[in-house]
Amino acid sequence: MNPRDTLTFRPAQSPEARAMARMSRDLIETGLDWRYTPNRIAMLMGDPETVALVACDAWGLHGFAVMQFGDEHAHLALLCVDPKQQRRGIGRCLTEWLIESAQVAGIARIELELRADNEPALAFYRRLGFAQTRVVPGYYRQNLAARCMVRWLRPELGPAP
Repeated sequence: MNPRDTLTFRPAQSPEARAMARMSRDLIETGLDWRYTPNRIAMLMGDPETVALVACDAWGLHGFAVMQFGDEHAHLALLCVDPKQQRRGIGRCLTEWLIESAQVAGIARIELELRADNEPALAFYRRLGFAQTRVVPGYYRQNLAARCMVRWLRPELGPAP
């Protein structure tokens, strides 16, 4: 079943900042300092250069994504899906919405970082057309490496094949 048939995908609303921040803390930032606090999420939601999306239903928030837009590139800062809801296509739907938004905005590339040891996320992003560009040792709290990835939306501006 397509998650678009059972969930609502829409821009996040300020009262959801607390739930989004808790999900980030518990599912993305585990073992790290809590950077995406409710105040920071609310600030990002209020930034006109940032898009924050949620996937929800009558029972609550099941996932969210936050992407910051620049002139030529966008940065996928957060993508989080409740573990009980994973593998239903929620993350894919959120990411595809952001990719489509970036294409409409004329963005050349989308960049992101993920923990180097997060193999499921690496496979997920590869399926969506992202390619690894480098590994940065000590990216997270000086002791966890990150994989940097990119998806070129305007291939003519990307690296030569």
